[in-house]
Amino acid sequence: MSALEVLDMTRHLLFLVLSGFAPFVAAADDFSEWGSLHINQIQSPVSVVALLTALSFLPFLVISLTTFTRNIVVLSLTRQALGLQQTPPNIVLIVLSMFLTLFAMAPTLEKAYDAGIKPFLANKVGLDGAALQGWVPIRDFMIRQTHEEDLRLIYELAKDPLPQAPEGLSPVKLVPAFMLSELKLAFQIGFMIFLPFLIIDLVVASILMSLGMIMVPPITISLPLKIMLFLLIDGWGLIAQTLMRNLG
Repeated sequence: MSALEVLDMTRHLLFLVLSGFAPFVAAADDFSEWGSLHINQIQSPVSVVALLTALSFLPFLVISLTTFTRNIVVLSLTRQALGLQQTPPNIVLIVLSMFLTLFAMAPTLEKAYDAGIKPFLANKVGLDGAALQGWVPIRDFMIRQTHEEDLRLIYELAKDPLPQAPEGLSPVKLVPAFMLSELKLAFQIGFMIFLPFLIIDLVVASILMSLGMIMVPPITISLPLKIMLFLLIDGWGLIAQTLMRNLG
């Protein structure tokens, strides 16, 4: 990865922080002072400290506003379906999930960048205006990935009526509904991944029982077979394609 690609990735992640927090704090009185800030004012010590504090919430925003949850759950279920406990290691799954998330979210983050950060850099809008404008593409992406029944459930739990227009959706309710939908989809994909490996486990266990080899753990025989099957069908590649195709 080139230095320019790293800088571009950092730029998108930084704007995700700004736009992710915008809907939650836009109504606060203290945020009005930030609203008048422009890019040449961000160099003040208070602004730098506030920005670094916002960056500390980046993992929270990545998990709650992107497809990261879907990706990491599917990859973890795949590892369990294969019968592997620690291989690949957690850090490998997390990094792979992060890159798949960046690929999936790149068009949305680019729209958010064009809608919010460019006007901010040109001193056309303040920080609150830039963040709120950048939030709109992210919100639209989350709405497309969220099932209506999940939205309805969250609003019922909050005892609020479900708005008809997307603009009326509260981020506090959209985010958990989005995460519920992501978890549902991840478990659906995981179930489909488990099925062929479950069949292999059952067949191997039945054969060992019929041969009277009850002392031989079925995993000893089934694990190499499952790994071989997974490699023959290019399992990791198929899973990555499935995760990207399900963006809709």
